[in-house]
This record gives sequence, structure tokens and C-alpha cells, in this order.
Amino acid sequence: MSRLFVEQLTVIDCAYLDATRGLVGESWIVDIELDGDLDAQSMVLDFGEVKKRLKRAIDGSVDHALLVPRRASGLQSRTEGEALCLRFESRQGLYEHRSPAAAVVLLDTDAVTSDALVAHLRQRLRAELPANVRALTVALRSERIDGAFYHYVHGLKKHAGLCQRIAHGHRSRLEVRVDGARDAGLEADVARRWTDIYLGTRADIVERDAARIRFAYRSGEGDYELALPASRCDLLDTDTTVEQIAAHLAAQLAARRPGRSVSVRAYEGVMKGAVAQDQR
Repeated sequence: MSRLFVEQLTVIDCAYLDATRGLVGESWIVDIELDGDLDAQSMVLDFGEVKKRLKRAIDGSVDHALLVPRRASGLQSRTEGEALCLRFESRQGLYEHRSPAAAVVLLDTDAVTSDALVAHLRQRLRAELPANVRALTVALRSERIDGAFYHYVHGLKKHAGLCQRIAHGHRSRLEVRVDGARDAGLEADVARRWTDIYLGTRADIVERDAARIRFAYRSGEGDYELALPASRCDLLDTDTTVEQIAAHLAAQLAARRPGRSVSVRAYEGVMKGAVAQDQR
């Protein structure tokens, strides 16, 4: 047999429910290996077919989804028509989520881990492979980041694609420059403040008290709703696109460095993002 590999076939930008951390944004890089006999082209599988079959299957199933541990003790779920309703107790507090069923992936586990997701993906992807492929290896890894990063979750109701889902997320690096020089202190402050944060748009709030915030909106896929502890949220006056996140951070940090030029390079997951500059 021969072995074929594809590094960084895709990136899974998702969110998951965790008993300790609450609602967590994540970005996993996907590497695969295929073992099999050579076909008529003297290939295990053409690289174009790998991307067409496997990348499409991953992106269409778990990317931009909320991953939920089906066997977690703190989980309650029910269906209401075409909607799936979740109630999840964590150490951070109570999380409630309502969405079209397609926005949620239930994993047969008591905790969401990379290994649990790999097991789910292997079963899903094996059906996409031709008979000459005998074995499939899937590996998930995090981007190596030397410096500050944070995990965040958000939803973009105006988006035509999967970003409209109210609870998907990213693991993102951050670079802040003051008058052109990196400011590691400001980067670390943002990363601490935004550890496992939900970034919400004020206009999407439908209910709020001192302890909890409830967001809701209708998008192309259907109705979405998310309620969570207020302590796990930060609010923007705008949509939470990465362009607006970068501008939001630049304005906040410029106020802390008056008279100086502050530039923020904010990432949305791996190798993509936006830059904003401000001076107060």
C-alpha cells in the first residue's frame, strides 16, 4: 500500500459546550493521511478529489457548528418542530441555545475533545472515499501561537453563509502595535479579558438583567437564540465581524495610549483577520 498526506486540509472554526469553561470558541487545523492501493492514475487519490470530497464533507458538517457532548450530565435537550433546544449547566453558569438542528453537532461523548471529534469525523469521511483507500487517519491540531490569543464565540445574523449561526467561534491570535512597536502588555490584557468570551451585538439583546443576557435573531437559516451569564459576554455596538472587532479593540486601546497611534491586527481563527488603526 501507499500513503498520501494532506496537511492543513481545512480549518474547523466551531464552538463547543464544556462543563468547566462554558461556551468555548475553537479553531482546529485538520491533517489527513490515506493508506491504499494505487488507482489507474497511479494515485491513492487525486489531491483535487481529496479537497472536493473530504474538505467539503468536513466544512459541511462540523465547521461553524456548535459541538455538544450528548452524554454530559449537565445537558438537557429537546426538539420543537425543526428547532433543537439545549440547556447546559457548567461551572460558568447556565447556557441555553435554540437553533435549527443543522447548526448543532451532537457527539457521543461526555466531553468535547479533539479525539471525540476525530472519531466523529472518521465515520463521516470514510463514506466519501473510494474502495482502494484502505485506511484513513485524521489529526486535529491547534495553530502554534507565540504570544497572546483568546477563544471567542459570536454570530453574524446578516451573513449569507454559516457565520450566521449564533454560536460558532475561533481561537485567535492578536497583535497590537503602539507607534509601530509591539505592545505585549496590551495584547496580554485583551487575551485575559476575552478568555472564552462571547462577543455579542447590543441590538440582538432581547432580555437582560445583572446576571444573564439573552440574544436572539432571525437569519437565513432560521431563528437563533442564546442565553448565557453576563460575565461571559462583551458587547459591541456593531456586528461582530472581525473588521468590527479590530476597530473596537483599536478604539479601546487607543484610549489607554492617548496621543499615540494604535494598530490592532485581529485574527479570525487561522491566517485570516483584519487590521484597524486608531489614535485619541
